[in-house]
Amino acid sequence: QVQLVESGGGLVQPGGSLRLSCAASGITFSRYAMNWYRQAPGKERELVAAISSPDGNTHYANSVKGRFTISRDNAKNTVYLQMNSLKPEDTAVYYCNGRVRLVDYWGKGTLVTVSS
Repeated sequence: QVQLVESGGGLVQPGGSLRLSCAASGITFSRYAMNWYRQAPGKERELVAAISSPDGNTHYANSVKGRFTISRDNAKNTVYLQMNSLKPEDTAVYYCNGRVRLVDYWGKGTLVTVSS
């Protein structure tokens, strides 16, 4: 059974930083690309960042380039999202995603609120 569990969300002031983690189980983690999505209130879910494996190539949405960094630790079955210089418009529920044999798996999400 594939499980993705996010952690690390919270309330942060504009300009601050947070690090999200997503722990995966039930899959051979190192075989699969992993993604972070987010969904803000009243908006559609959007891809924030993606990382392939094993080469670790990354892709970012234009809105987060230069501020967010996606990384992975295959030994720990974990993918991370380091978020710096956070803006109020980054406020959203952030979801971890992996596609395994053409099936999309999602975590339950972690809420990030950027507000003063």
